[in-house]
Amino acid sequence: MAQNSPIPTEVVNVVTGLEKAGFQAYLVGGCVRDIFLGRKPKDWDVTTNAKPEEIQKIFPKTVYENIFGTVAVINETTEDETVRSVEVTPYRLETGYSDRRHPDQVSFSEKLEDDLKRRDLTINAIAVSLSDGAIKDIVDLYGGFADIKAKIIRTVGKPSDRFNEDALRMMRAVRLAVELGFTIEKDTYTAIQSQNKLIKDVSAERVRDEFTKIVMSPNPKIGLEMLHETALLSHFLPEIERGIGVEQRGTHIYDVWEHLVRSLQHAADKEWGLEIRLSALFHDIGKPKSRGFSRESNSYTFYGHEVIGSRETRQILERMKFSRATVEKVYKLCRWHMFFSDTEQISLSAVRRMIVNVGRENIWDLMNVRICDRIGTGRPKENPYRLRKYKAMIEEALNGPVSVSMLKIDGKRVMDVCKIPAGPKIGWILHALFEEVIEDVKLNTPEYLEKRANELSVMNEKELKALGEAGKDRKEEEGEKKVQEIRKKHFVS
Repeated sequence: MAQNSPIPTEVVNVVTGLEKAGFQAYLVGGCVRDIFLGRKPKDWDVTTNAKPEEIQKIFPKTVYENIFGTVAVINETTEDETVRSVEVTPYRLETGYSDRRHPDQVSFSEKLEDDLKRRDLTINAIAVSLSDGAIKDIVDLYGGFADIKAKIIRTVGKPSDRFNEDALRMMRAVRLAVELGFTIEKDTYTAIQSQNKLIKDVSAERVRDEFTKIVMSPNPKIGLEMLHETALLSHFLPEIERGIGVEQRGTHIYDVWEHLVRSLQHAADKEWGLEIRLSALFHDIGKPKSRGFSRESNSYTFYGHEVIGSRETRQILERMKFSRATVEKVYKLCRWHMFFSDTEQISLSAVRRMIVNVGRENIWDLMNVRICDRIGTGRPKENPYRLRKYKAMIEEALNGPVSVSMLKIDGKRVMDVCKIPAGPKIGWILHALFEEVIEDVKLNTPEYLEKRANELSVMNEKELKALGEAGKDRKEEEGEKKVQEIRKKHFVS
């Protein structure tokens, strides 16, 4: 095998195994494109004139569970842990795409040319043969190599034909453009604009996957703008477009739309994860519905937009079939992104409550969303004094109790000390104790908590339940009211 070859041994072995059995074999698709771009391929695809049953006879461990001829060759031991399998597909012809996704009929061919002409983009329609583990011959029937050099996204053949076959290819063109820093060729782009409605025929899961890749690309702002310009976005995420032209004033120099895509782009520039990026994109999605106007300050108000927006964000992510964990985390980050960062006004107990609301595991991600929010307004300074001070307060608060489980007393001890049986009363007592401790961490001692638990245990159940369950809600309402008063005073939303 050639030294410094970008092609892993496991992939070379599949190609060599097919050729030794008397068949043709070529690397094809995205892996070839990535090799020419100097990128490390994530997936490896081989095309061959061998039929599925012939492929299975050559390799000891394979998986073949589809109607399209693709056989996954499984590697028992790998030199590169990422190469767990190589997909091998016979040369094939496809006809009819009534569901805008799968061909109605697949037939196998003996000619590589038949396989290449069915592919989506020219940059994905290059095949290469191997010799001693390195590229030997290049088969490029549609100018894909020239398009790679020119950084152009172009369909194989007529764009309308390719998009009618599989409408998701429109989003894939946008995704590859922002992933690779390419430009979509004019006729291809025009075809996306004219056929954008076809995306409605694609399943939510497939749209979600391409959308996620766009969000996780180095240039998601450009991707969102392209999805809007082609009207693809209007079919699966119309809520985000409501922010276009919604002026904000005050500290914001951009409309809501521009603010959100700029916030997302900052998260990408920092290489933060999916949940932070989604939260940056959605955190102000409730502003168009909540916008009011204050004559007193001659500015717009957006009271409650974080509540409206977080609920809408949850609905959107559920509709797009994101995982429950992702939905809940993004919901929390959007819901609590408006924590007030005036360190002269906010108390440690308020910081502790914020940690309770968003979760210890999410608090620093919430801070990062706040940073994205700030940069998205057009202010260049990412980490001003107030934010640094708030981070210090968070670190201080994290040393104190931020959940009932961190009290220096537990349910069993409450039952022993108060001599009461297990039941709802135990939970009410613990929550009442927690409400006191979150206000003053010095009270979190076994001595005080046991004494106070005894006092609470003799209260009637109605009073204790009200103290244990309603106390938190009442204090949150009072805190929200105070925050709103402060925001009005400083003309912020």
